[in-house]
Amino acid sequence: MDIIFGIKGNILIAQLLGEVDHHCSAKARADIDETMRGYGSKDLIIDLSRVTFMDSSGIGIILGRYRKLSASGGRMAIAGGSASVKNILSMAGIFTIIDYTDSVDEAIEYLMRKEVS
Repeated sequence: MDIIFGIKGNILIAQLLGEVDHHCSAKARADIDETMRGYGSKDLIIDLSRVTFMDSSGIGIILGRYRKLSASGGRMAIAGGSASVKNILSMAGIFTIIDYTDSVDEAIEYLMRKEVS
């Protein structure tokens, strides 16, 4: 798995690529956390549009980032994802606590709108 990072204002965008499993989860957590600190990002979008497989380790990556952000007043959204990835996240109850959009652009707009309100 690889991660491509982007930044839009105060929002870090982490696009995950490939298989998200226990083999890469520790590095992914560390890379996302380090990049957020480096950019001073308050909010995070995790883009799953190019994830081909996800197991419970992927859920752990997402929940761990959510907890950190929530504790510091940050916000998070999930963008994209195949039907199977969305199904895994839905069964785990992720979408009851983290907002989902179909695209990164929609997620950026959503988080920016929440910032204003």
